[in-house]
Amino acid sequence: MTDWQALAALAAVPPTNPTIAVTSPLDGAVLGHVPAATPDDLRAAVTRARAAQAGWDRLGPWPRADVLAHFAKAVCDHQDEFLDLVHAENGKARIHALDEVLDVIQTAAYLASHAPRQLRPERRRGALPLLTATRVRYRPQGVVGVIAPWNYPLSLAAVDALAALAAGNAVVLKPDSATPLTALLVARCLAEAGLPDGVLQVVPGSGRDLGTPLIEAVDHVMFTGSTATGREVAAQCGRLLKDCSAELGGKNPMLVLADADVPRAARGAVTACFHTTGQCCMSIERLYLHDAVYDRFLAEFIPLVEALRLGAGDGWDVDLGPLISAAHLAKVQAHVDNALAQGARAVTGGAARPDVGPLFFAPTVLEGVDATMALAREETFGPVVAVYRVADDDAAVAAANDTEYGLNASVWGEARHAAAVARRLTAGVVNVNEGFMAGYGSVDAPMGGTGISGLGRRHGPEGLRGFTNPQTIARQRLLNIAVPPGVTRQTYARATTRLARFLYPGRGV
Repeated sequence: MTDWQALAALAAVPPTNPTIAVTSPLDGAVLGHVPAATPDDLRAAVTRARAAQAGWDRLGPWPRADVLAHFAKAVCDHQDEFLDLVHAENGKARIHALDEVLDVIQTAAYLASHAPRQLRPERRRGALPLLTATRVRYRPQGVVGVIAPWNYPLSLAAVDALAALAAGNAVVLKPDSATPLTALLVARCLAEAGLPDGVLQVVPGSGRDLGTPLIEAVDHVMFTGSTATGREVAAQCGRLLKDCSAELGGKNPMLVLADADVPRAARGAVTACFHTTGQCCMSIERLYLHDAVYDRFLAEFIPLVEALRLGAGDGWDVDLGPLISAAHLAKVQAHVDNALAQGARAVTGGAARPDVGPLFFAPTVLEGVDATMALAREETFGPVVAVYRVADDDAAVAAANDTEYGLNASVWGEARHAAAVARRLTAGVVNVNEGFMAGYGSVDAPMGGTGISGLGRRHGPEGLRGFTNPQTIARQRLLNIAVPPGVTRQTYARATTRLARFLYPGRGV
């Protein structure tokens, strides 16, 4: 196994601190030890980042873009190293680790090409035509705190940090304690790409110890994780009147309509349900199948699910890795057991696979799940999907929208028909004839949730500008906006009202 211990020296934490043992969910092997930050260490890291941020901002958007372009190249150059580490630290199959590498390269390349233009000052309509010149500038917020999860230790440590950096901010990154080494490898590649010292600080440690100090010290918080923790982050930010964005959980539906290409939909569902062993915020956990295709779909889908290859190997022949921890495996098993005890039926799977490894769970498809079961309403976050028979589009849409979540949805059918159904769904991202890759991979478009699935957006101009404070500068020419000398207020009122009527774009005014 590769020696990853050297990465620990890149943590923005005194090396003499007590350490966190980073273990692989594949077999429990220790990958390395990283020093754990204290609240004081975190505050010191924010202070260093704040001192470095001013110079980083002064560089301007194009020199910052050059750093991101060089970072994209560095990730390409170190692709195998990232694949090995993500696999070892998170346990996911190598093919799914590749998706993270490609996501980071694509995001960095997009920001390098487009961020400078998206941050340019914009002309806006002024208060008085010709007399008021109004421009909007996009200024960095200062120091952005990124709290990254374990399930995508590369993508979700990097993509939000890259957008914040492109906008001129410094970043303090707190990775999950289960996966800090990947974040440190990101820091190493950014340093290789020319990022100035101090602009990115990685602070490993417990969220319980560091969450509140981070929220209190930074200017903007970007959190990815569970809805329960996201509520706490948002509440603390609200009390401090501090900006935050959050991508949280999902109970994502997939609708297979009567006119769907059934074999294609079944293949797509396998990826949508079981990517990263179902430990993906955008994974499909509910399948709504039109009565006309229900049996045909299952006849195609179940053999594909049963053919998935579980394993701990780092080769390209593995389809699914383990769950992240024993605690998480217990949660997934509890959801399944609760549903089975109340009358659901496992079409396939339904149990752990200790014969493969200590944290493996069989890809599972359940029928007969109803609203009384925890698995129907709560995010399972594992390789488990419930299938439901629906009579028509209206029933499918009603069932899909019957949730507090609203992150991702998927619709399969004839293109125009499926797009029309997609517009009826309540979700931040809806994919037509794709599970989630099309929406998430469209990095020029905003991605985020509605309901309890999150706040704000990542990707696109919206995601980039979410890390800025828009500033309006309005310059007045010739006449001030006030009653001119020698004009009565009554005359001024009549004249300005006529002007307002002239400028109003509506009809019949």
